[in-house]
Amino acid sequence: MSVAYISHADCGRHDTGWGHPEHVGRLRAIPRALRDEAELFHRVSHVEARHAGEDEIALAHDRRYIAHLRDLITTAGSARLDSDTVVSSGSWDAATAAAGAVLDGVDFAFAPAGPRRSFCAVRPPGHHALRDAAMGFCLLGNVAIGAHYARSKHGALRVLIVDWDVHHGNGTQALVEHERDIRFVSMHQWPWYPGTGAASDRGPHDNVWNVPMPANLPPEQYVDALLRAVDLAATGFTPDLVMISAGFDSLAGDPLGGFTLEYEHVEQLTRAVVERAESWCGGRVVSSLEGGYVPERLGVACVRHLRALE
Repeated sequence: MSVAYISHADCGRHDTGWGHPEHVGRLRAIPRALRDEAELFHRVSHVEARHAGEDEIALAHDRRYIAHLRDLITTAGSARLDSDTVVSSGSWDAATAAAGAVLDGVDFAFAPAGPRRSFCAVRPPGHHALRDAAMGFCLLGNVAIGAHYARSKHGALRVLIVDWDVHHGNGTQALVEHERDIRFVSMHQWPWYPGTGAASDRGPHDNVWNVPMPANLPPEQYVDALLRAVDLAATGFTPDLVMISAGFDSLAGDPLGGFTLEYEHVEQLTRAVVERAESWCGGRVVSSLEGGYVPERLGVACVRHLRALE
């Protein structure tokens, strides 16, 4: 089964500056690492993403926020939205391409002959973006938009989102927790930015599984904790689609986190999710890049993730 590798050149137009952790070098590292794996490079389907439309973005975001963000970027060009989040003249096209890549992945997953699994190599990331505000390097909630789109466009009854970024996916949780049939699992460092994601926070419909973990544990403990939560979230709930917020700042040595995962654990987690998806929904998995701030390690991790998605 072919796996789609979905990206867009416009994602490189989001210019945060080389001193910012979320710089364009992160994205450039992925195809560079993939080219070093010639067999895998030729096996995956390379897809240029489309841009998400404003009606699609509005499945998760407030229309006033969408218009404000678009107009700010169009008129002001460079701006700082908060202490961490900056935009440049290319950021709107980058953000809509990132969201569009995820929507393409969802379309492929439900197409009769399309790749059932995909990895979206995109930026800016999305899992901190709120309904009416940017946050934590994120402008649009890429995965959350994709989950709502799967339900509205393809009739998916149930969607499961798995987030292993080292930071809590507070934005994704906020954008999906009011939908009983979208379940969200987040394993993240605690206490850590953004300060949310307590285990007791189950969402208004008990559809959230937060897994806060201390830094510097043996990596197997993180793997086991996340997969236990995934299995709990799927109890009595067979998803029609599984989505992954693939944050590789959970790797050992990342400057913005204290987890200890290595490449083999990325593969282990990915294969475990794929195996479960095979039994739940015919293997439909859409994964989207979130964090990961050592470009060389990010590139290799994405290649290992792609290999495990096959």
